Amino acid sequence: MGRFFEEFVVGDTIIHCQSKTIFESDCNIFSLLTMNHHPVHTNIDYCKQHQHQQILVPGTLVFCLAVHMTVMDISGQAIANLAYENIDHLHPTFINDTLYSKTTILDKKESASKPDRGVLYVETVGFNQNNIDVIRFRRKILIKKKDA
Repeated sequence: MGRFFEEFVVGDTIIHCQSKTIFESDCNIFSLLTMNHHPVHTNIDYCKQHQHQQILVPGTLVFCLAVHMTVMDISGQAIANLAYENIDHLHPTFINDTLYSKTTILDKKESASKPDRGVLYVETVGFNQNNIDVIRFRRKILIKKKDA
């Protein structure tokens, strides 16, 4: 599962095959598990009186899903995620939206201290069924080399 360090090409964009429709149960369970009880995520009546007029999916759930959609292609051979940066929520996500993601390889560097690995620098964009970008973030991932 996943690619080894040598198999990534700077500038390539990978469209990930996994996707997920977010159901009300996903939103409820995530809100309960993370103790995010803001009514914008849990109360239809409250939401009808505010900006979006419908339940908003927690941004951290959108982030988690966008990251995990990349695992089979990006971090299947990872040793560790080293850093996440510039997490930008670009558009609201609602119940019954379907998320997709794509990742662009921004840079890669061989490890200076361990020859069996390298650091991959990527940007992932999550988008919905209407091809509207909803989240964008960058991360650095420590990836095994093929013959290590």
